[in-house]
Amino acid sequence: MSDILIVDDERDIRELISDILEDEGFATRRAANSDEAMAEVNANPPALMILDIWLKDSKMDGIDILMTVKRSNPDIPIVIISGHGNVEIAVAAIKQGAYDFIEKPFNIDKLMVVISRAMEASRLRRENQSLKRRESNAAQMLGESHAFRTLCNNLEKVTQSNARVMFTGPAGSGKEAAARYVYEHSERAQAPFVCVSSATIEPDRMEEVLFGRESPERGVEPGLLEQAHGGVVYLDEVADMPMGTQSKILRVLVEQQFTRLGGTDKVRVDLRVMSATTQDLAANVREGRFRQELFDRLNVVPIRVPGLEERCEDIPLLAEHFMEELHRLQGLARRPLSDGARAHLQTMRWPGNIRQLRNVIERAMILGEAGSPIEISDLQSEAPANDSEEISRIVLSGSLTTLPLREARELFEREYLLSQIQRFGGNISRTASFVGMERSALHRKLKSLGVTAPKLSEAKG
Repeated sequence: MSDILIVDDERDIRELISDILEDEGFATRRAANSDEAMAEVNANPPALMILDIWLKDSKMDGIDILMTVKRSNPDIPIVIISGHGNVEIAVAAIKQGAYDFIEKPFNIDKLMVVISRAMEASRLRRENQSLKRRESNAAQMLGESHAFRTLCNNLEKVTQSNARVMFTGPAGSGKEAAARYVYEHSERAQAPFVCVSSATIEPDRMEEVLFGRESPERGVEPGLLEQAHGGVVYLDEVADMPMGTQSKILRVLVEQQFTRLGGTDKVRVDLRVMSATTQDLAANVREGRFRQELFDRLNVVPIRVPGLEERCEDIPLLAEHFMEELHRLQGLARRPLSDGARAHLQTMRWPGNIRQLRNVIERAMILGEAGSPIEISDLQSEAPANDSEEISRIVLSGSLTTLPLREARELFEREYLLSQIQRFGGNISRTASFVGMERSALHRKLKSLGVTAPKLSEAKG
């Protein structure tokens, strides 16, 4: 969408307008009839159209072309020109979506003013739509761990390409944030980012939601794919997409066009597709629950998004980010994290990953006393015991209480040290400093507990 298409059956008019526009720095294309006009639009939608109402030797007149183009490309501004202008024709054109109507012979200055205003209005409309689609919590990638740096390196490699990317990883790990990061650092950042939640759309409505609908009563209702034209469509939990829809999505990926439900016209789209899943799609393919061809098309660049268990180092940074965000968005009072709470967060289990961490922080900020530090007790899902001494007690598992003291102590030491090593991202030096041991003594202790080198993956000490 970088040039102006001039549609007029009079060659002199086409060349005159083209010469004027090119002198003003615009690129132009020309069409003498409806077939040539639609071929140009389908090949590459223009930034603007100048369209004559009356076209000799043409299958469609200007109003028909206007209606057809607006169905498939509603963002293209169209300026109608005619030597037989009257109020009725002007009103009909404006009702069908024309930006303005100019009579022949036209004033060149007036034509340039109308074109400039139309293109500016189109640009502002696209920007407004883009801003509306973007969430207020745009993609923020925070972390310092090895796993996080590896993820960011992979994301950087795909930002400037148009390749399809499939994100895998546990629920709540930030797959959509990773997709938005790629989008916001790509050449499509000013175009729409549209999320398709395959798991929440009812199967019998999936095609209507994706492809849109046409009906005499309600006219054209664009679907999500059409709304994403020029930008990115993100297929969340793509494994939950119905088999029938999978085949149609595959055709869209191949042809970059589709037909709305109830319609006959082909709708052309320019899309970059990113997808995400928590499931093993390769296993789903083997079991016949996901199409092999679609998997191959979507899985061009697979990127795994690590869960919080692989990013324990990043948890305090993420927690502080969420506290500041909740203060800014919800007005919750700031509360510092105590050292104990910070360490506790790094050793907790996070099946819900980043989403669960945010919920825990939000609950602590809401229920706690404003201004007081967030303590370990604030992070517990259940209310603490009435006796304050209960908070400091360690709850022993049934299996641990059946062991002799020496074996129980060794098991505790092993699990404690492994948790601390994981907390510090495999950095032995930082772990030794925190637990109060010399680095060499920690190595000896780990060896005596049977913690061998392979179990210290990504160790930096």
